[in-house]
Amino acid sequence: MTFDSLYFIALAALLTGLVVVLATAWARRRAVRLKHLAETHLLDRLLSHPSGSGVWRTARLSAVALLGGLALAGPRWGSQPTTIRGQGVDVVLALDVSLSMMATDERPNRLERLKQEVRRYRDLARGDRVAMLAFAGRSYILTPLTIDDGAIELFLDNLDPSVVGQGGSSLARTISQATDLLGATTAGADRALVIMSDGEAFEPLEDIQAAAQKAADAGIALVTVGFGTEAGSTIPIREGDRVVEKRDEFDEIVVTRYVPATLRAIADVAGGTFIDAAETDKAARVRAALTQLRATTRTLSSGLTRTLRYQLFLLPALFLLMLDTWLSTRPPRASRRLVTALGAAAMASACAVPGGAGRMASREYSAGRYPQAIAIYRAEIETSGPSPRGYYNLGTALVAGDSLADAIVPFEGAERSPDPEVKFRALFNKGLAHLKRGLVAEAQQDSAAKIEFKAAVDAYKAALLMRSSHEDAKWNYELALRKEQEQSGGGGGGGGGGGGNSNQDRSQADQNESSQPSGGLGQQQAEQLLNAASREERGVQSRRQRDRRTTPPPGGKDW
Repeated sequence: MTFDSLYFIALAALLTGLVVVLATAWARRRAVRLKHLAETHLLDRLLSHPSGSGVWRTARLSAVALLGGLALAGPRWGSQPTTIRGQGVDVVLALDVSLSMMATDERPNRLERLKQEVRRYRDLARGDRVAMLAFAGRSYILTPLTIDDGAIELFLDNLDPSVVGQGGSSLARTISQATDLLGATTAGADRALVIMSDGEAFEPLEDIQAAAQKAADAGIALVTVGFGTEAGSTIPIREGDRVVEKRDEFDEIVVTRYVPATLRAIADVAGGTFIDAAETDKAARVRAALTQLRATTRTLSSGLTRTLRYQLFLLPALFLLMLDTWLSTRPPRASRRLVTALGAAAMASACAVPGGAGRMASREYSAGRYPQAIAIYRAEIETSGPSPRGYYNLGTALVAGDSLADAIVPFEGAERSPDPEVKFRALFNKGLAHLKRGLVAEAQQDSAAKIEFKAAVDAYKAALLMRSSHEDAKWNYELALRKEQEQSGGGGGGGGGGGGNSNQDRSQADQNESSQPSGGLGQQQAEQLLNAASREERGVQSRRQRDRRTTPPPGGKDW
């Protein structure tokens, strides 16, 4: 519980003490005056309320003062999503993560300065739907177009040259991939590509300009943002326990320099905007360059706030005040009956606390407001601690919101649930996330498609070991298997077809359906297959790590 103003709590305690003192003094003076009229046993018959009721009235009035002061203090507990409506465009941020961005001619280095500008831009343009694309020797889509700041921040924190598997700088391929990504959107807003780089590229300028011209012909606004200095700097790299300077194939120390001419040429050929590295507050200049574009209205989540609960203190205070007024004018017997009625009403009011975060998240999810549901589930995990059900709910909301990369880790946490229903659903939706990622990578002719299809096959295999008769799991398993074989050059598998996203499990784990009979394999065979699947998954993870090692580009320059 928190309070908007702690001063009112102190005021409530002071006012309560003052009421107790004044009411006690008034009761004593009244008792002294009444003794001059008649004996005590006669006064109870003559007065509208008994002579001994001063203690109870003091208690009532002091409770009114205390509850009123607490209501003024603004008590808050629980959480609820806050949403705002804003306008924005669709933007792809193409971020240079080549080794040259580790140069220290900007402090602490060019890449960290780039991250600061991206965060600043997101603060200025909350309504924009943003995708992040990292590039060096090749380009790699980190996030699809999304308004989920949590996913953007997660990838931004881990952005470094190891994210892209090939060294160098390939601006032409980056622009082409960003153009294809923006071309797939069906939103009504205009589209823009923001390239943040030091401009050092080892490919013909004509190829880069041709890609930029193609983007402009597709109606995409281009903004180029420079980082670094023309004087340049060496590139510090880590070798074992020490930091050395980067050297080329001739064992000469590499000096990387900011090349504004490349970035200016890209902007000029596309009729876009060039922002020089020497400019201050680059994020504000990017935002200003995009203000002329046609925006669309979106509902955005601005996080969680604690719910104001002053009414739970104010209503009982009003009841007690009405009760005191009634008892001052009614006979004793009627007063006792009213005490019972109003006391019960006050207790019912105090117990009428709104539903928890889980029900709020379920409502947001059912209404299609996935960013709000994601924010509530994340807050619930932070406050209540990690749990398989919490991880499952978060992962399912992330899949529904197309944050596929972020959904994998929560589903892996949900797989450890002792509840077979939660575990099966987590495996099913984890396979769905991998399958969707594989289909996206396949459309982009990315080599990661094979890895994603293999992970989807493993997830559905484990799910079918639990429920061999589940039709949707079998359908998606056959599709993933066929796609994996196609990536390997083999023939297609049986069955399949469809989009691979049929019947996504959108119900919450707290509303589980009755378990279906698993049937099929025996326990020992199932354990053997699961162990084999686990070994295969470890192999996949090992290959992913090897794939992330930076390899030199064909030209030999890997910075």
